[in-house]
Amino acid sequence: MTAAQESPHPPQRLGLLLAWHGSITETLMKKALSTAGLSPRHAMTLMHLEEGPLGQRALAERLEVDPSVLVGILNDLEGEGLAVRRRDPADRRRHNVAITDAGSTALAKTNAALDEVELSLFSAFSRADQEALRALLGRIDSNPDHFTCGE
Repeated sequence: MTAAQESPHPPQRLGLLLAWHGSITETLMKKALSTAGLSPRHAMTLMHLEEGPLGQRALAERLEVDPSVLVGILNDLEGEGLAVRRRDPADRRRHNVAITDAGSTALAKTNAALDEVELSLFSAFSRADQEALRALLGRIDSNPDHFTCGE
């Protein structure tokens, strides 16, 4: 094949590269999360609660999960003593969710393990490179409806 007949498809397609690195990253991140006994969804939930209590509906929206899925996540977290649901005193129909001290401890351990993974993965990246990558990834046209959770 001559240069003029070069294939329009590069041998390292962006989608395949992203999938390859994503699979490796997912494996490393899940291993790090397991140090505190958390699944990715549990960790993400605690990360949102770290900022302060949230209404259950607002938390479902932030996590981009169906409210029925959130109930299962919160049942797990409450069962482990990592989060607590309480009725909102201003509106008894609404539940507020808060992280517990045990949840904060588990989250600190999780964040330390995730920091190690990210330091290793992105050691060749400057802060500017990392911010540029974050911005580029944020522009990928992906939809949470296409996601299939493997937990």
